[in-house]
Amino acid sequence: MRLIILGPPGAGKGTQAQRLVEKHGLVQLSTGDMLRDAAAAGTPVGKQAKALMDQGSLVPDEVVINIISERLDEPDVRKGFVLDGFPRTLKQADALEGLLAEKGLPLDGVILLAVDDDALVERVGGRYTCAKCGEIYHDANKKPAVEGVCDVCGSHEFKRRADDNAETMRTRLHAFYKDTSPLVGYYYAKGRLRTVDGMATPEKVAAAIEDVMGELKG
Repeated sequence: MRLIILGPPGAGKGTQAQRLVEKHGLVQLSTGDMLRDAAAAGTPVGKQAKALMDQGSLVPDEVVINIISERLDEPDVRKGFVLDGFPRTLKQADALEGLLAEKGLPLDGVILLAVDDDALVERVGGRYTCAKCGEIYHDANKKPAVEGVCDVCGSHEFKRRADDNAETMRTRLHAFYKDTSPLVGYYYAKGRLRTVDGMATPEKVAAAIEDVMGELKG
């Protein structure tokens, strides 16, 4: 199964991609991870990406596509993959379509995690994690059973991402709707788009994705 998970920041794309990795053995293709791995491996395109990242420059689409191309040639990807965080623009989507067609790896589906913007801002704005084990908590919706103590590992240390606040979240949503939301229509027109309720619990979202995958398999 070859999938893309679409959705705004904070919708839970990474969480659901990881579940697909664990349950179905799919390979999670995260562009950030692939860029770092290619840079560490010292491949020609990896060296190019590293030079740009070291300068603080954005890595151009052509370089990202080349790195994805290299990763798609590795044997583990043949059993299926889920793309998380790419494509972000119509130009990237077109380049990806061409690359997958060239390699004989057409997409099976694109799953959109649909969200309520105001609820998402509230959800992300109150989020924090255990500094030790990474368990996720929320100021309103999921506090530790004992204040200041992680339910999972008992740690007393917690942290918040600098961008987990309402103002930053609205800025990120604006960028998503400007650059990435056109992909919804793009994949709908190709007959690949499936939508699930991204505001449900992670377990219910995962179950809905399983239903979609069953439908795609026919």
